[in-house]
Amino acid sequence: MAKIKILCTSTGAIQFAPERYQKYNIGIVDIHFIFKGVEYLESEMEPEKFYAELEALEDPRNNLPKTAMPTMAEIHAHFDKAVEQGYDTIIAYTISTGLGGTYNAFLNAVKEYDKKIDIHVVNTKIAAFSEGIHAIRAAQMVEDGYTVEEILKESEWAIKNQEFFGIDGKLDYLIYNGRLKGAKAFMGQVLKICPVLHFNRDGEIEPVESVRTQKKALIRLCEKMKEIIGDRDTKDYLLFRIYTGAAMIDLLKEAEAKTGLAPNHENVVMTPVSGCHNGPWLAAYGFYKIRREDESL
Repeated sequence: MAKIKILCTSTGAIQFAPERYQKYNIGIVDIHFIFKGVEYLESEMEPEKFYAELEALEDPRNNLPKTAMPTMAEIHAHFDKAVEQGYDTIIAYTISTGLGGTYNAFLNAVKEYDKKIDIHVVNTKIAAFSEGIHAIRAAQMVEDGYTVEEILKESEWAIKNQEFFGIDGKLDYLIYNGRLKGAKAFMGQVLKICPVLHFNRDGEIEPVESVRTQKKALIRLCEKMKEIIGDRDTKDYLLFRIYTGAAMIDLLKEAEAKTGLAPNHENVVMTPVSGCHNGPWLAAYGFYKIRREDESL
C-alpha cells in the first residue's frame, strides 16, 4: 500500500480550523502577504489580528495589502521532506487557479521529482476552508486505506459539487482591488447595493445577484443555501460559515433565524491572503457535499 502525504496551501485555513483536524498532519504550504511594509507567511499572523488592523487601516485604497505565491524553494522543501520521510505519493491541494498562479507553481515544481516521488496536484477551484476540507477528506481516506486513484476520483466529484456563496458587507475592498469598477462601483455605493458572490465551476468569483442593503443580501444568501441543500440529509453534507470580520457572524445568525438555515459545522475564519482581496467584512457559506452510495463518481 502506498504511503501518501497530503499537502494544502495555507489559504485552505486548516491551521485555523477545529483542533480535531490537526491530527492528520497535513502539510501546509504557506502563501505570503505583505502588510504595512512587512512580508509574512500566512500562518504567522492570526486572522483576527489581521482583520482588526485592516479595518482600522488609514487610507486603505493606497495601502492595500498584497499577496505573493510560495517560492519554488518552499514548495521543494515540502516535497523533499516527504521523500525523506519515506512517502511514495504526495497529493497537494491548492487554491483555485482563478485566484492566482499557485497551482501552476506546484506543477512546475513537480517536474524535478519524476524519479523521486509520485506527485498529484489538485486545483480545488475554490478558496478558504472550502479548499481545506478537500485536503482533510483526502487525509481521512488515507487513514481508512483508500488508494491514490480512489482519493483523486472522490476529490474530483466533490469539487464538481461544491458551493460557495458570500457577500462583502462593504464594497470598499472589491472596488480598491478592481473587482467592482466604474458605474457598478458608483451605483453600489450610492444605492447601498450588496452583491451576492459565488465561485463558478471554473473557480472564479462572480456576482450572481445584486441586492439592496446588507440585511436583505444576508437573507438572500441563506435562501440560496437552502435551495442548494434541498431535502438532502444533514449527514450527507457539511455547511459552514466563512468570515473575515467576526461581527459578520452575528448578522449571519440573525438571517439564519429568519430563514431556518442551520449550519452543521463550526465557523472557520478566512485566512489573511484571501482577506487581502475581500476586506474585513465578508460573510459566506461553504457547502461540501458528501457522496452517498447511490451517487456515482
